[in-house]
Amino acid sequence: MSDSMPVPGPQDPDGGEPAGQAYDPAAPAPLGVQRVPTGDAGVDALLERLGDVDHLAADGHLGVYEDVHRGLRDALTALDTRPGPQPEPHNHRS
Repeated sequence: MSDSMPVPGPQDPDGGEPAGQAYDPAAPAPLGVQRVPTGDAGVDALLERLGDVDHLAADGHLGVYEDVHRGLRDALTALDTRPGPQPEPHNHRS
């Protein structure tokens, strides 16, 4: 018995890779994760950016993830710095 794993070969035309192309485990492969709109245009743009990793090799994912994380963190921080509604002045006269 051998300890080596079989290397996947070309797949049939019914599905998978076209025959004649070599299997590359580091090649970009879409994850197929659906992104649902949040209603905030800035956040939605950042989440759509996650789709860029579908077209990058694994070593390119980190840059996208860091960029999206930074943008989401900035969006959350901005929520804390927005001025809230100003209280109405009270008339304390009797």
